[in-house]
Amino acid sequence: MGILEGKQILVTGVTKHTSIAYEAARIAQAEGATVVVSNFGRALRLTQRVVGRLDPVPPVIELDVTNEEHLAALPERLGEHLDRVDGIVHSIAFANPETALGGKFMDTPWDDVATAVKISAWSMASLTKACVPMLSDRSSVVGLTFDATLAWPMYDWMGVAKAALESVNRYLAKYLGPDGVRSNLVAAGPLDTLAKQSIPGAEEFNNIWAERAPLGWNTTDMVPAAKAVVALLSDWFPATTGEIVHVDGGLHAVGA
Repeated sequence: MGILEGKQILVTGVTKHTSIAYEAARIAQAEGATVVVSNFGRALRLTQRVVGRLDPVPPVIELDVTNEEHLAALPERLGEHLDRVDGIVHSIAFANPETALGGKFMDTPWDDVATAVKISAWSMASLTKACVPMLSDRSSVVGLTFDATLAWPMYDWMGVAKAALESVNRYLAKYLGPDGVRSNLVAAGPLDTLAKQSIPGAEEFNNIWAERAPLGWNTTDMVPAAKAVVALLSDWFPATTGEIVHVDGGLHAVGA
């Protein structure tokens, strides 16, 4: 039996097979979970093609976590495939690379800041709230962050949005804990995902990790981060909530 045997999981943000969300979905299935994935708009067709690599091929539902109608309809859409939700993977983030990333921090207009925070942070709360009617006892919400305790080069307002996400995680832990729901984040090191490709100068992250990570770091290996997501979805962390698990080769723990 796998550590997710019998569990029913929603995985958002599956884009390419090089995404953490894709690996999390794949490993979750291998560990016994029934998985539903989501995306929206033009990315929906891409998701449908990508999950064709999985066995079994999971259902794909359309979900824009900033769309109130989509959120209201989510229990019904999930109910077509699941009778409950034991786990949620929040793998959703966006900041305009033209204005909010790449060293333009002081000149970013509020509308672009608001978009980054809404999609990257508020959406974890909106998604979880929408799933509440289907959440089982001892369910688990897991999001993805990039260590927001520091100001990283070129990361700019996405760094601020991730700091907001880390705070959202703590408040979800506080308010959902009495119902047995856990909320945690995985802070991965830089990985060669579609999201990273949109960050101007992102190769600088690779240089930092190559020089400083005690365990070393492979920017093309999504498995360590995905395994941490799956572990947090399981019952192996029954008393852990509001936590950030670092999967970054140990860089967060050492100085320059």
